Amino acid sequence: MSEKRVIMLEKEKETKNTIRYKEIETEKSPLVMGTAYIQKETFKQGEIPKKISITIEWE
Repeated sequence: MSEKRVIMLEKEKETKNTIRYKEIETEKSPLVMGTAYIQKETFKQGEIPKKISITIEWE
């Protein structure tokens, strides 16, 4: 049986080549990954989102 969790993150800091996102902690959901670094080129010259979600699945 596989399980899935969706993690919400908000923009914390911008560096030369990456965007650092910090996980949004809630009462129902303790921190899972804390921080994620996404390469700026991922957004292809578009606007960098203030919030993102990451889905983790496991079996």
